Amino acid sequence: MATLDQIKSGLIEKILTISNREFLEALDTLISTGRSNATPVKLSDAQKTMLEISEEDIKTGELISQEAMDKRNLEWLSEL
Repeated sequence: MATLDQIKSGLIEKILTISNREFLEALDTLISTGRSNATPVKLSDAQKTMLEISEEDIKTGELISQEAMDKRNLEWLSEL
C-alpha cells in the first residue's frame, strides 16, 4: 500500500499534467471544501531548516529565475 507521501506526490504529478482550466477549478473547489476538517501539516526538522534557508536566500537576493533554472535542468538532463 502506498504511503501518504507517495499518494501526495502522485497526485501532484498528475495535476501538473492537466491543462483543462474548468477541471482544475473544480478540483480546487473539491480540495478547498475538503480541507476545512484537515489537521495542520507537521514539518520535520529538516523541512523547517530548508524553509529557513530558503527565507534567508530570498532576503539576501540569492535567487535564480525560472528560465535560468529550466536551462540548468535541461543541461543537467542532457548529461545523463
